[in-house]
Amino acid sequence: MELNFFGLIIGVATFLIIGLFHPLVIKAEYYLGVKSWWLFLLAGIVSCAASLLVADTILSILLGVVAFSSFWSIGEVFEQRKRVQKGWFPKNPKRDEK
Repeated sequence: MELNFFGLIIGVATFLIIGLFHPLVIKAEYYLGVKSWWLFLLAGIVSCAASLLVADTILSILLGVVAFSSFWSIGEVFEQRKRVQKGWFPKNPKRDEK
């Protein structure tokens, strides 16, 4: 019997990718504000295109996960702004001086 590790590899990588996007959203909102949403849109579009063009199945799947994590992050940037307004996260004082 041969073991298939593809599911575990994709599962662990997906977990790590989603976990990476949480601090990315926080940092993006802190330094750039909600105008950072277009960076997540661009990353999502590029990752989608790359997912379609890559021949390796696992890499294609993971690029798809990155793409849709990027798309999900667009909404999360706006939610992060609300969390900052509630005082749950620090506000960037340098960005307010402009």
